[in-house]
Order: sequence, then C-alpha cells, then structure tokens
Amino acid sequence: MKSNNGGGLPDGWELKRLGDVCDVIGGGTPSKDNDSYYDGNILWATVRDMKSEVIAETEHSITEEAVKKSSTNIIPAGNVIIATRVGLGKVCLLKYDTAINQDLKALIPINTNKLSKEYLFSWLKSIASIIVSEGTGATVQGVKLPFVKSLPIPIPPLPVQRRIVAILDEAFAAIAAAKANAERNLTNARELFEAKLQIGGYDAVPMGSLVNISTGKLDANAAVEKGRFPFFTCAREIYSIDRYSFDCEAILLAGNNAVGDFNVKHYQGKFDAYQRTYVITVKHDKRVIYRYLYYQITKALQELKTKSVGAGTKFLKIGILNEMMVSCPPLPDQHRIVAELDALSAQTKQLESIYQQKIVCLNELKQALLQKAFNGELTNLV
Repeated sequence: MKSNNGGGLPDGWELKRLGDVCDVIGGGTPSKDNDSYYDGNILWATVRDMKSEVIAETEHSITEEAVKKSSTNIIPAGNVIIATRVGLGKVCLLKYDTAINQDLKALIPINTNKLSKEYLFSWLKSIASIIVSEGTGATVQGVKLPFVKSLPIPIPPLPVQRRIVAILDEAFAAIAAAKANAERNLTNARELFEAKLQIGGYDAVPMGSLVNISTGKLDANAAVEKGRFPFFTCAREIYSIDRYSFDCEAILLAGNNAVGDFNVKHYQGKFDAYQRTYVITVKHDKRVIYRYLYYQITKALQELKTKSVGAGTKFLKIGILNEMMVSCPPLPDQHRIVAELDALSAQTKQLESIYQQKIVCLNELKQALLQKAFNGELTNLV
C-alpha cells in the first residue's frame, strides 16, 4: 500500500533530505612541503584508494600532527564516503578509521536507529549516475555541498532497510559469481589461444630471410573520412584514404607507440600506410604463408616491446625485425597450424562478445534492482 508522503512510497517510508539525516564531512590535504606529515599511522584516503567497495588500505598514511594542521578529518570505520570531485560518483565504505582528502565527503547517519550505514551505502550506489550527471567544472567535474545535502533519500523502517540490504547483497553476490564465471571462461579461451601460439619442434630462422620489409610514406594526418581504401597507421584502428600505394597481401606492423604497445594486422588488397608503419611482404621463394607469419609476429609482440628503443616514444628498428627468430615448419604444417589458430581465434572473439554482452546485462540488472529497492518495489519481499 502506498502512502501519502509525496513520493509514492509505501506506508512507513519517509522522504528526507540527505543533509537532514546525515552529517556531511569534508576532508583536506596536509602540506606536501612537510614530509614528516606523511610518516604516520593514520590512513589517508584519496580517490585513488577507491579501487573496491571497501577501503582497507591507502597509498598514504599521515600523522596526528598532519590532521591537526590541515582541514582533513578522521572518519570512523564503517562509514560511507563518496567522491564529489575527482572520480565523481564513486562510493566506498571504510574498514578502518581513515582521514580523507578534499575530493571526498563522508556521510555519517545522525541517528543509526533511523538510517543504517549499509542502507545508505546501497542507496548512494543507486544514484551514482545522478551525481555524475550534475557535475560541473571546466577541467574537473564536481558537485557542491548544497547539492549533496539536498539529495532526497527514501527512508523505510529500520527492519525494512536491513531486509533490502540483505536482498541486494544476495542478488549482487549472484551477479558477481556470474561475472566471475564469464571472465573465467574468457580467460581459459585466451590462455588456450596463447598456448597454441607457442609453436615448437621446428627450426627457427631470422624473419629477414623470409620477408621484405618497407614502410609507408605518408603522415598520420593523411587519413580522410570515408575514404575508398584502408590507411594503416600505428594505431589499432584502421583509418581510410582516397589513394593507395600498395596493392598486395601484407602484414602491417606498428613501428612506434607511446608505451611500446605495438599491434599487427593482416590485409590483402589496395591500401596505404603511415611512414612509421612497417609493410611486411613474403619473399618470392614463399617459405612462409602470410597468416602463419601474422600469428608468429602476434606471439612476438611482447618480445618486440622489450627490444624497442626510445624514451618518450618506443620505436622498432628494422634490424630488430630482420633479426627476430621465426619458427619455420613445412608449408603443409603452417596451413594446419593456421587453421587451428583461426578456429581458436574465432571462438575467443565469440566468447569476448558474449562476455561483454553478459556484463552489460548484469550491470543493467544490478541497476534495476537498486532502483526497485529504493522505490519501494521490493516491498512484497520485505
């Protein structure tokens, strides 16, 4: 039965302003000029410490003197903190007494016989998107204290709060288990594919003895929108262009990357390439097939990362590629290996697609449960 509380909530529920039922406490940062402030035993949390739903450790610990000399506050264990600036919308519980910085706010129920911390925590997770949508600021999005205090929170009787939290905990545990199972299946598929890439039992030869290596000639900004031909740069994405310099089958390998995270592609047809992109073609004696070479280079990407040079941007010199050792079985074996790897690759991509869709559905289910819980639509269960 719905009540006349103005919010269409069940009987016994009340709609309150968050600032009327919670103390909202901010934090601060001790002076970074005093190293001794950061040599204490008081946990001091920032958004970087909000890696899970419960903060049990922090990157930094501060002293009692640092607390006294700064605007930070020590928040008692078990209370809820939210990010109101950097990391806007994140919500966590504190496992221990913890000081907080200025990007965080603690929400401490004024009367725990009327509002439980666990219920408050679950409710805040349900409105995270609302908090994010209200963020303002040119460089860093944030919400101000009056907005936080004005948030309307539905408050049922304490036994109902506990039951709602129990229902949500049980449902979220099942969702987490489903996510973990999907992740495990995907990991197993990836590991099987990686293991299959490790080809042994054949002589290895320098890649330079099997292929010719050149580069494109164009700047990266030569790409055009909706061009007729593929344009390969060092990015993972494939761009387009209205001209072509190559008309062949080739392996395209990124020749530079900011962090050495190189990528490789296999293509046949008309295309063009960036001047830092390696265009690798098989020599006329054809001792290696393209698809097999593609997988061999894929396997070697981590090795290439370690051999790349450069400080700011990592580069692959042509000598590194020419000297890279490639396992070279007879062509019939190469065809068999490629068929097996192509099949495994397709299965892995299918699992990735299923996994991503399942995660979307599980997250939507989680959000729907939160909305129903705090709209009073789980009343029949509580």
